[in-house]
Amino acid sequence: MVPDRAAVADPAGTGAQAPLKTPGPGTAPPRSRKRAGGTGTRLALMAVPAVFFGVFFGYPVVSIVLRGLREDGRWQLGRAAAVLSDPRVLDVLWFTGWQALASTALTLAAALPGSYVFARFAFPGKQVLRAVVVVPFVLPTVVAGSAFLALLGRGGMLDELWGLRLDTSVWAILLAHVFFNYAVVVRTVGGLWAQLDPRQEEAARVLGASRFAAWRRVTLPALAPALAAAALMVFLFTFTSFGVVQILGGPRYATLEVEIYRQTAQLLELPTAAVLTLLQFAAVAAVLGVHAWTVRRRESTLRLVEPAHTARRPRGAGQWALLWSNVALIALLILLPLGVLVERSLDGPGGYGLTFYRALGSTGGGTFSVAPLEAVGNSLAYAAVATVIALVVGGLAATALTRRAGRLVRGFDALLMLPLGTSAVTVGFGFLIALDEPPLNLRSSWFLVPLAQALVGVPFVVRTMLPVLRAVDARLREAAAVLGASPLRAWREVDLPLVRRAVLVAAGFAFAVSLGEFGATVFIARADNPTLPVAVARLLGRAGELTYGQAMALSTILMLVCAVALLTLERLRTDRSGEF
Repeated sequence: MVPDRAAVADPAGTGAQAPLKTPGPGTAPPRSRKRAGGTGTRLALMAVPAVFFGVFFGYPVVSIVLRGLREDGRWQLGRAAAVLSDPRVLDVLWFTGWQALASTALTLAAALPGSYVFARFAFPGKQVLRAVVVVPFVLPTVVAGSAFLALLGRGGMLDELWGLRLDTSVWAILLAHVFFNYAVVVRTVGGLWAQLDPRQEEAARVLGASRFAAWRRVTLPALAPALAAAALMVFLFTFTSFGVVQILGGPRYATLEVEIYRQTAQLLELPTAAVLTLLQFAAVAAVLGVHAWTVRRRESTLRLVEPAHTARRPRGAGQWALLWSNVALIALLILLPLGVLVERSLDGPGGYGLTFYRALGSTGGGTFSVAPLEAVGNSLAYAAVATVIALVVGGLAATALTRRAGRLVRGFDALLMLPLGTSAVTVGFGFLIALDEPPLNLRSSWFLVPLAQALVGVPFVVRTMLPVLRAVDARLREAAAVLGASPLRAWREVDLPLVRRAVLVAAGFAFAVSLGEFGATVFIARADNPTLPVAVARLLGRAGELTYGQAMALSTILMLVCAVALLTLERLRTDRSGEF
């Protein structure tokens, strides 16, 4: 999400200068021609992503908002004041804000020690543990909700052992958010911490500073941009939380995203939903603006070293205790909920077995018009198509952003991140409203689902490929151009061989997040072609031991598919700085 050490290097023109030459009449200077050519190439590369986001993100969102704010051709601007004065809406706003702040604070408190452990310690199984930590982040929120429901809910492990239920409570929501976002802090802060030269802190100790004073005055200021970026990302994800709150919060708790869904899908109150969407959009835009500022500050102020030079085996009882305490925390926070999820999927009416998995092959219960197991094939096919779209659109965008420039490019970069923070419910419903007339009559088309999934995958592709592309020496491209290569051939011969693994990693992330997209697909996935997250949510919404067990079984299948994709891309990574 936040660029790694490759993004720290200045990618701007450090190559050979153009030869001095007096331009003839009507001929632009070589440097001007180069700048003009670079601008033209950049704009050409930006065209496809800009059109894609304009048609499949901007147009549906604007259409649904305008439909909600206009009635009989007149603007209903007074609706905003009525909505914002509604006591229920004010309660939702209050809960959305404070639970996001509380979730962020708890996540930072839980994950910062883990960031240090992964940054500074070398120990057996470190790479496997790194992959395990990230599994919850790429899981769909409905699976995270299902895991905590199996642990904390009615009939869950805590209920059976001690009669303790935490579902429909705020604590279940907060714990699930920490579970889901733990990796954001570990990978973002830990990735930077691993690249800070420990000799700077050691020098402060030699000059008489205590261990804490040295950390506070030397390391903490260097980590501040990454800490701020991680905190803002966690806040963004929890502020727009939908699946976790929908499953664990019950009727008592609702975020803005959940309330938008209720107003849109259940009450058909589009004006209220439109006002809430604009409110959420404004808040998210402000958060992304601060996030972009912290990223730029981090890129321009830090000088980093190779992570391999900073990690060592723990020394002394204190460091070993810190290591094992974090392993225990990961086991309780991450492995236990996932393990309980698997256990519940196997605990059938006649004892442990595959009863619920076999039941996925039948259409009994009337929840779907097809067998729930078909959702596995549907999701894999949808995610594969979405991954191809995300790679094409995100790859072109990342190439256009390779050389940092002015406000236009920074604005384009921010645009690519907006789908992560905009209401997915609004996007999904906007698809139904806006894309139902020629020439974009896609409402009944299967292609609508991968398009919505690709919107979420593109930011991950950009954030994965961009640092690697920026690390490519610009002089290699210039040499290819001097030898007569076209920009396309120079990219194919110079950039592509160097970024091939980054493309595979980006594909893995895009596939995982596409597989788990829920907020938009819950509107547009057809009953005869459900995706895995939609199938899980619908099964959980029906009473009965069978449907609950089927939901646990489908969640386990989805978790395993995401975990395999993640472990595969972790093995492909060449950059171990810890960024997404």
